Amino acid sequence: MESLNIRPGHLTAHQTAQQLGISLDGVRKLVQRGHLTRSGGTPRQPWYAVPDVAALDAKRRQTKAA
Repeated sequence: MESLNIRPGHLTAHQTAQQLGISLDGVRKLVQRGHLTRSGGTPRQPWYAVPDVAALDAKRRQTKAA
């Protein structure tokens, strides 16, 4: 279930996965590897800052294009 009280400028884990074109497990792995940092929420329903997700998405696209 999506959090209804998410702060503006943040994405849920589901939204982050969708934005990056990966699974929820993929988002967890990015966090574990230090490529993405939680910026709020709860341990079970983390939030991620939109600029962080956008930067990671751009970096991943650039790496794929190279």
